[in-house]
Amino acid sequence: MPTPKFILELREKIGHDLLWLTGLTGVVLNDAGQVLLVQRADNHRWSLPAGILEPGEQPAVGLAREIQEETAIEVEVDRLLSIESLPPAAYPNGDQVQFLDLTFRCRPLRQSAEPRVNDDESLDVRWWPLDTIVDLADLTARDHVSIRRALSPEPQPAYARPLP
Repeated sequence: MPTPKFILELREKIGHDLLWLTGLTGVVLNDAGQVLLVQRADNHRWSLPAGILEPGEQPAVGLAREIQEETAIEVEVDRLLSIESLPPAAYPNGDQVQFLDLTFRCRPLRQSAEPRVNDDESLDVRWWPLDTIVDLADLTARDHVSIRRALSPEPQPAYARPLP
């Protein structure tokens, strides 16, 4: 999926300056004890499916859209896992961004559904057995934490709290 039109329009006005965006991340777990991962085309690393919330879009709806666009898997969003501000980052073209990320636990609507590369953002898409994730060095520490949160029975989302 190319850069969303609303971001291109904003970039025409602000250039490469820092742009605050709402990011969405999904931990999709199936009944077979597997998690859905995508191999990103930009850096070749495996990661959880993620995307950007469109203006006016509800977060759970936007995440379901992003997962379907990237993997062809239709999901139901179960619960919010975390809300966090990610550190500022810069893309190779100089665009600066910072994301407020909302991470959700999801489940596929059809347990037997097979994922496929469904856009140009991914090189590969597959279900990974949870017991092999610890050996997957490509996953970021943040992705590992998100998977642990999705497997936890703790219903409260994680977020930074003010210091006393």
